Amino acid sequence: MFKARADRPLWHRSFRELAIAGLALVVLSGCVVKETRPLPKLEAVQAKQQIADAELLDVAVQAFDANIPAALKDDEEALDKKRIYPDVRKAESRLLAARLKTTLETSGQWGAVRVVPEGVRFVDVLITGKILESTGGRLELEIRATDAVGRIWIDDKIYAGEADLGSYKTDAAIRARDPFKNVYVQIANDLLQARERLSAAERQDVREVALLRFANDLDPRSFGGYLVNDPDGMTRVSRLPAKDDPALMRIEKIRDRDAVVIDTLDGYNEQFSEGLFDSYAGYRRTSREAIEKEDKARAQATTRTVLGAAAVLASIFVSSQCGSGDYNCQRIEDAVRYGGGVGGVAAVMSGIKKFEDAKTAAQEVKELARSFENEAGSQVVEVEGRSLKLVGTAEEQYREWRRLLAAIYAEETGPPSPAPAKSPPGS
Repeated sequence: MFKARADRPLWHRSFRELAIAGLALVVLSGCVVKETRPLPKLEAVQAKQQIADAELLDVAVQAFDANIPAALKDDEEALDKKRIYPDVRKAESRLLAARLKTTLETSGQWGAVRVVPEGVRFVDVLITGKILESTGGRLELEIRATDAVGRIWIDDKIYAGEADLGSYKTDAAIRARDPFKNVYVQIANDLLQARERLSAAERQDVREVALLRFANDLDPRSFGGYLVNDPDGMTRVSRLPAKDDPALMRIEKIRDRDAVVIDTLDGYNEQFSEGLFDSYAGYRRTSREAIEKEDKARAQATTRTVLGAAAVLASIFVSSQCGSGDYNCQRIEDAVRYGGGVGGVAAVMSGIKKFEDAKTAAQEVKELARSFENEAGSQVVEVEGRSLKLVGTAEEQYREWRRLLAAIYAEETGPPSPAPAKSPPGS
């Protein structure tokens, strides 16, 4: 039994320092628990009373810009360093837009809320977004929202937030609340504030302008005279067609058909989002854990390097201080050296395992995303007894539909009517 004495032999002190270094390395190689405070759970402001139909604005959320740097699109290693996985980002462009749509829908503040392809333009309120960062631990979006008049509601504002770790605890928890729900709620509440700044008449004007812009796109000669641009660049109604105007009634029917096509495409997106839900949730959870471990490893890099080097150098260059017959001393010395090495190896292997888990989950998302892009393709639209088949991606389908829509309208209305005479200024 050793006694604490000031004149303890040198080998005792060297051996003690080696033991301390080895023990510290083992401890630092293990799991370091970081205390995190639970995030406040924000909720979208709910409608307290029914909104009049004339003021109930429809919202279109375009699939977000995946924001994959063009200069890096073929450099997988560089993209990995930025934690950008192109196939996952492409899937997220729809998934995250769908999360925002759900938040808006459940607030009861809006009319129809849809995730739409890029070609959809003539809507009451249009939201576009760009993914700046998306990992299991952090989400950052750049959002822009405008109305049919041309009024900017949200001007390329950045919304960011950390993941609510409570959502990652169980599968049921992540289904009950998205880890980044707070981000979507902030966007929804900002949209509501922008709408509340409009008078009832201004909201009705937004709806009328959206309809007339749709009509003008199909038949500019008949409907071009109803809208004007003011000095501020806003589109205003100069006059309204009669409610029983046959041309307007045809336009409204055509617009209803257009809404059916958009609803169908939105339905595809919902199926896509639901099909990817579990895989994407698993990807987010495991990637957050892997990123957290990576960040901790980087923060501890200097300490680990110093202690690891000390332990390795000690085990290699410090000669044994035990007597040739002191087997107990030799066993303890070997155990300390071995323990330092095992601790370092265990930490490295644990990190590799987590990254492999994240890669596996990411690969599953990639494969499902590719499957959707390949198979999401077709719908049949019935128009005046004719069946029109639309194929391709959502964007391709909608472009083809708009082309067919213009042809159908031309068939129904005959040759375009003369352009209406413009009213003189100030009349």
